[in-house]
Amino acid sequence: MELYIKYNIDTMCKVVLQQQLDAFKINCRVTEPGYVKFKENIPMETYNAFISSLKDFGIEIVDNQKSILVQKIKNTIIEMLYADKGMQSLKISTYLSEKLGENYRTLSQVFSEVTFISIENFIILHKIERVKQLLLTENLSLTEISFMMNYSSVAYLSQQFKNITGVTPTAFQKIMKQKRYIETK
Repeated sequence: MELYIKYNIDTMCKVVLQQQLDAFKINCRVTEPGYVKFKENIPMETYNAFISSLKDFGIEIVDNQKSILVQKIKNTIIEMLYADKGMQSLKISTYLSEKLGENYRTLSQVFSEVTFISIENFIILHKIERVKQLLLTENLSLTEISFMMNYSSVAYLSQQFKNITGVTPTAFQKIMKQKRYIETK
């Protein structure tokens, strides 16, 4: 028997983080994705064990200011991509600047310096991942997905999808359906 699972990475990370915080009896609150505010000091031994336990799940602590800003940029972009249509139609540069309190040029420079990719390319890669997820888990047309992801047209979505994946969205769907069919036999 096989199962195909629909999941939300952000939710999974929050659950794992909360489970680990509870396991170490750390009094804190998760105030936004990727940010924990401790309510009291914790012993260094407990802190180090907690950090070590997070590494088992691929979660690491970000400790320099540029990396923290980059993580905030990534969180904000992903929040936009998974939000309702109203949020996705906002201009990303304006939204990032307002949300993070920095001018976009600074955000863009820091992001590129730390990640070796532009904010725009990061957005494109994550939009395509979101489109793949929607194609596999939702019963939406390409027109609906195009509108939902704020593409100017289905043709532009298809072109960008093919540039990133090497196949069109329709071909991707067919390949995945065939793969599922073969795996169920």
